[in-house]
Order: sequence, then structure tokens, then C-alpha cells
Amino acid sequence: MILDKNSAEKTAELLLQINAIKLKPENPFTWASGWKSPIYCDNRIILSFPAIRNYVREELAKQVDALYGKPDIIAGVATGAIGIGMLVADYLGLPFIYVRPEAKSHGRQNQIEGHLEANQTVVVIEDLISTGKSSLNAVDALNEAGARIKGMVAIFTYGFDVASENFEKKELELHTLSDYNHLVQQACSTGYIKNDQLNTLLEWRKNPSQWHP
Repeated sequence: MILDKNSAEKTAELLLQINAIKLKPENPFTWASGWKSPIYCDNRIILSFPAIRNYVREELAKQVDALYGKPDIIAGVATGAIGIGMLVADYLGLPFIYVRPEAKSHGRQNQIEGHLEANQTVVVIEDLISTGKSSLNAVDALNEAGARIKGMVAIFTYGFDVASENFEKKELELHTLSDYNHLVQQACSTGYIKNDQLNTLLEWRKNPSQWHP
């Protein structure tokens, strides 16, 4: 869910500006899932641009505060949201932890890195939502550790139906700074894409798992 339309438009503009989001309808990317896609999002590049990094940090922090007040802890989902999650925690003056995809096979065999006590309230920060599977895997780990999850705030979502269904099943609230619709609108208004490319992007969004160029 988008909380602030102006923030959604601005975030989409900045992501396009620094090529954190790349659009290549004519030469699609192949995702780890095997899906072919005309779009690829790598929000980790935000960390290399201080002004944009600070904007995203502050917008995420504002949304955390507006939606949930101050939780006990901010948790980032590894690896993409470790950096930005830590920045949000620092901005809010809160402790930070992060959650690995799975427990380490050596050392203390932690899946959750940092200090977390049972019944502490947590807001999870994520950089990108596709199907939501990896994000919700982190939530499961936090729940098993006794945390009380207040919600998740992410930078960007593709807005897939499967993601909405997955979050609904977990009864977890998700808010994002921007999404696919705002991105496409911004890309059109700035001339980043042409009309025929727009049609490709809209067709892909209807059935991404089966789309082929």
C-alpha cells in the first residue's frame, strides 16, 4: 500500500535517475526465478548516492513513525535491506538487527544477527518486494524468536497479486514508498520510455511468470 502519492512519485523519479531501476523491454533480464523481465530493480545502489540515500532513509523513517510510532527494534532483511535498514534505525535512534535467509552453518548458527528479546516490537525494513517469499521468511524467523511484528515498510514493490496473497495469509501489513504503477507513470512522463515500450511493460505486469519477449 502506498501511503504518500508525492513520495511515491519522487522515489520512482530518483530510482530511475540513478539507474537503480533499469527498463529494457527489448532485451529482457532473467531473474533468479527464471522469469523473463523487461525491468530489473537493484535498490542497493541507493547507498552510493548520499542525497538520495538520505531522502529514502527519511521517507522510510517517517512512514514507520506515522504507521507504528516507535517500535523497540528495526529489522532489515539480508542482504538488500541491511544498509538502508540500519540508516532508518539510526535516524529513529533505535536498535537494529538483520535477518539472514537461513541460519549460518557455522559459529553461533544465527539467522537473526543482533540483540532481540522476546516480546519486543519490530518493524521490518525491506528494499524490494517481488513475490514476498524471502521477506516473509524473515518475518517467520522473527516470530519464532518471539518478536511482535508491527508491519513491514519497503522501498519498492512490483505489486504482484501473489505478493498480496502471501502477505494476507500472514496477516502482515505492507507499505512501500513506491510501486510499479508509479514507476511506469514517471518513466512515461519523463520520456524514459516510449509508447511501445510502455505496452510491453504493461503486458509483462499482467502475467510476469509466463511472459516472453
